[in-house]
Amino acid sequence: MNTRFVVLGLARPRTPWFGEVGRWATSGSAPVEFIRCVSREEVAANLASGRAYSALLVDGASLELDRDLVDALRSAGSATIVVQDANVTRDWPTLGVHAVLPADFTRADLVVTLDTHAAALESSEATLARALGGGGPETDLARALDGAGGRWISVVGNGSGTSVLAMALAQGLGDRQAGTDDVVLADLALDADQAMLHAAPDIVPGLSELVDSFRAAQVQPAQVRDLTFAVDGRRYQLLLGLRRHRDWVALRPRATSAALAGLNAAFPLVVADVEADVEGETECGVVEIEERNALSRGALNRSDVVLAVGSADLKGLHGLIRTLGRLRQFGVAPQRLVPVVNRAPRHPRARAEISRAITSLADTGLTNSGPGRAHAGSPRHSKDSLDPGLAPTLFLPEIRRLDTVLRDGARMPAALSVPLANAVAALLAHHGGLGAPGHEPVSIRPGDLGIALHQRAASW
Repeated sequence: MNTRFVVLGLARPRTPWFGEVGRWATSGSAPVEFIRCVSREEVAANLASGRAYSALLVDGASLELDRDLVDALRSAGSATIVVQDANVTRDWPTLGVHAVLPADFTRADLVVTLDTHAAALESSEATLARALGGGGPETDLARALDGAGGRWISVVGNGSGTSVLAMALAQGLGDRQAGTDDVVLADLALDADQAMLHAAPDIVPGLSELVDSFRAAQVQPAQVRDLTFAVDGRRYQLLLGLRRHRDWVALRPRATSAALAGLNAAFPLVVADVEADVEGETECGVVEIEERNALSRGALNRSDVVLAVGSADLKGLHGLIRTLGRLRQFGVAPQRLVPVVNRAPRHPRARAEISRAITSLADTGLTNSGPGRAHAGSPRHSKDSLDPGLAPTLFLPEIRRLDTVLRDGARMPAALSVPLANAVAALLAHHGGLGAPGHEPVSIRPGDLGIALHQRAASW
């Protein structure tokens, strides 16, 4: 198990041991992740972020160290370790401090003290997976796929790197599968970008050919696989999208639905790059709008997990909240929704504020659009609709020179692929799969039909 000590530090910036511990952590010479703080408020913000910390390493000369701070750390499950200062004499045990280090402590002294008084923590990716209800990522994914059909994961967003994250997720899931063609990345966006991002030399076959093949016949899984391309080094297949935005007019609804089902039957894992536009005839009274959005509606209708992507700026967070509201109104269960903040800030305080904003604003939207408002054709998520809570927000860092990686066709950075795959694996293991969406008749009680027709007429 990949464990290390996550340590907060509180001291003046030029304190000698402050920089020394930071160098040990950066070089990997000590199993420590060191987060430097220069004020008590910064320590409190880190503790309030919801992340677990092993200990606080605090300078003995700090005037901000008191009983309340020690008690707050103890309540958070963190130890308090004081670094002595020659000019300060205090009764540290009475204050509740767990251990005291000399001012010239060595790396071995620090590790022994942490090992004695603090708890080592799992890596952030494993911690996220456990927060979603699973064990290890490989175990989660194996358990989710055991004895089941294909699983479908949709990645939705308005810009913010949605297509790139779909690529990273497909690679991360492919790395956990035994076969090299068990995962397919399907470009189901009307403005399809995956061909460009993969520098695809050919533009056929693709989605149009897949749908056309299902218009008058049932296509075998092997034939579906023949319509995809192997992506060297990333362990997934690629289904190219529409060549022009207007090509959606050639996608007939029944053939499109059959093609998505055939894709799900041909691959154990389908990662779909889809758009957030899910309006249909029920919402706007125009059947052509529903046909235009058939790809996104069909993908979300069968999704076991949906990743909603936004960026950390004001417009990005606004778009993410709006996307979450649309998905919930469409009928996606909130437990299967994972808010993803791309290019997130590194500071724990900023991440905590973003997480609180998403939780509060999204919960407001979720409670106002309960399961009773889901329209016909929405996914069968009624079992999950009893709990309106979203899955934990996933924060992804900004990756430098990402364009170079895409241009060279190299593997996607592990900082993107691993957290995404771990989150999806844990959520699949915890909630299971939905199975293929059904079209069973729905019983109507006396009076329901008239109410439904009245509501539909009012929406026009």
